[in-house]
Amino acid sequence: MIDSNEWIECRPEVMRGKPCIKGTRITVESILEMLSSGMSYAEIISDFPSLNEIKIRAALGYAANNLSKGDAA
Repeated sequence: MIDSNEWIECRPEVMRGKPCIKGTRITVESILEMLSSGMSYAEIISDFPSLNEIKIRAALGYAANNLSKGDAA
């Protein structure tokens, strides 16, 4: 299992504190939206070269973990 804490950060000065891939302004929310619209990992990585499959999976893990705690933020 991928450790989301290694790849996801929430900083108030970046995207108003939304969870983002570390070192980017790419939010977990935007990754989920891209996946739900039918984009493949390869398409997302093509559009955002700073991402890779591990980082996308970390975003999914982060969302799943926080939803299971009742926190969708």
